[in-house]
Amino acid sequence: MVQAYILIQTEVGKASAVADVISRVPGVITAEDVTGPYDVIVRAEASSVDDLGRLVVAQVQQVRGITRTLTCPVVHL
Repeated sequence: MVQAYILIQTEVGKASAVADVISRVPGVITAEDVTGPYDVIVRAEASSVDDLGRLVVAQVQQVRGITRTLTCPVVHL
């Protein structure tokens, strides 16, 4: 399994709604609205890097209110 943190910027006032919608996406472990330069931080997992990319592009980025995402794969040494 591949896991990643997805850092999300949203439109003003949309963080809570975005986190709620994303938390129901299959493959999402957690989705929380936070303060700081990003509005929502998501932890997600998929069976491969390709599947993770599809999850981000096809499901996460399609949520209304998102303006930008940054995907940070977890590295296990």
